[in-house]
Amino acid sequence: MGIPKPNQRYTPEEYLRLEREATERHQYFEGEIFALAGGSPEHSLIISKINGELRNHLKGSPYRVYDSNLRVRIPKTTLYTYPDVTVVCGPLQFDPLDTRRETVLNPTLIVEVLSETSEAYDRGGKFQKYRSIESFREYVLVSQDVAGIETFFRRSDGTWLYSPAAGLEAQIRLHSLEITLSLAELYRGVTFPPPPAPEEARSPG
Repeated sequence: MGIPKPNQRYTPEEYLRLEREATERHQYFEGEIFALAGGSPEHSLIISKINGELRNHLKGSPYRVYDSNLRVRIPKTTLYTYPDVTVVCGPLQFDPLDTRRETVLNPTLIVEVLSETSEAYDRGGKFQKYRSIESFREYVLVSQDVAGIETFFRRSDGTWLYSPAAGLEAQIRLHSLEITLSLAELYRGVTFPPPPAPEEARSPG
């Protein structure tokens, strides 16, 4: 099979076959295939730093850290996607439709680094779908424009605890993993864009 055709609907099996032959990654939802846009150098650096810090803190634990090449399917939907960072506790559960065993169903924690084009979806529709995963316990949203991280942790009663952290001197607690990360380490080497210039004061009249 070749490149996905616009306005054509595909089965999950067709999508998986296409993806094995593709030179770039795609998401799949309700029969449609969407190409994933490339990230900025800062986006890639932040993901790399998060992966490294998580691996250092979780060494010797039952948790395993995966980069954005790991495909995740939300079991109760048809969404196949590639989170920026995925942490899984214990054995991987594989999508039965994926005979190559390249798609997992049981993330514990997911990290998404926000961009201008994806932020609304990451905060809204995608988070809603992630919440339907039984194993899913924590969602981490990371800004690439400023030093800022937000976490959403599912408590035992099913409610979500929201915890923001801002500034390079701050730390963020990942409750599902029982570790604390320093924003200074996560953003080390990252160059933030300059703040927008204030609008010139307008003279009355």
